[in-house]
Amino acid sequence: MEQQRPGRNYTRIAMVILLTLGCLYVLRPFLPAILFAAAVAISSWPLYLRLLTRLNGQRTIAALTMTLSLTLLFIIPLSMVAYNLGDDVARGFGELRLLIEHRELAPPTWLRDIPLVGPSVETYLNDLIASREQMLALAQRMLEPARHWLVKGGLMLGTGVVQMSLAAFVSFFLYRDGNVLLSIIEVTMRKVMGEGAESIQATVSQTVRGVMYGLLGTALAQAIVAAIGFAIAGVPAVPLLSVLIFLTSLIPFGPPLVWGGAALWLFAQGETGWSIFMTVWGAVLISGVDNVVRPMLISRGSSLPFLLTLLGVLGGLIAFGFIGMFIGPVLLAVGYSLMSEWTGTEDPIVKHDEERIVE
Repeated sequence: MEQQRPGRNYTRIAMVILLTLGCLYVLRPFLPAILFAAAVAISSWPLYLRLLTRLNGQRTIAALTMTLSLTLLFIIPLSMVAYNLGDDVARGFGELRLLIEHRELAPPTWLRDIPLVGPSVETYLNDLIASREQMLALAQRMLEPARHWLVKGGLMLGTGVVQMSLAAFVSFFLYRDGNVLLSIIEVTMRKVMGEGAESIQATVSQTVRGVMYGLLGTALAQAIVAAIGFAIAGVPAVPLLSVLIFLTSLIPFGPPLVWGGAALWLFAQGETGWSIFMTVWGAVLISGVDNVVRPMLISRGSSLPFLLTLLGVLGGLIAFGFIGMFIGPVLLAVGYSLMSEWTGTEDPIVKHDEERIVE
């Protein structure tokens, strides 16, 4: 009888693996939404417990309140942007076409002062402007692919809204039945991993909270500061640009592409003063938020090296779509933290961020 126990154990493990793979296959269409809902629920669980205490233990009302808050903060703004993105893109390209067709254009005077290439570039632009047909053909070749990618991005954003809506629906049940799920997970991890289960569970929770706080908190803060700057400078399409700041803040050095483009647009409109204002506002305040808020938030959990952050965003985007921009860095951060703990090495980035905050 004792000799058959190893075989039974292997059979049981094989059955568990096959069952797990089967469940993942069934849930595959909903996996991005489930992962995002789990990350949101874990990161906001302390807030949910406080709300549950204030509501005298009414789990359904507390879960519904948290779900509606998620909807108001993320889903409705993204839905509005996705709905208006097509019209904004079409109107912007129409205005650009009218500008090329009917306005007298001339290269800026400072262009000829650029060493080596300035005179050649100015001559090329003057020849291009002199031939309206050639300029329209060049604009057509450049603008059509750009419009195609922007429309494709709008469709991806719309798909992300659908995924976030499903994630909000799933998060309601995660909040309401979270204590039962936690008990099941704790028992399962204890049976599989033994004594180290509690440490791993704490590491996962801390890491998810730290990364989600860092990603969403920094992105939201940068978007708000950018929206204020865009409104002051008179830049059009403030909601769209603010959402772009929110999204590009997940990518290192992403926001300067947006507020830098706004500064160039102001300069092209002859608003040199406002262009300088936008540049200073972006470099000092928008980027300053990233340098101050992100270390404060991520220091509660784990941070990722630059390469893993970039791979997490891009890989998550490819694997899971729009919502993968949040899932990818979280998954890599959890793996990074678990490897650091198992190998007994301290995360130097977290330590550095904590030292900066203490100083």
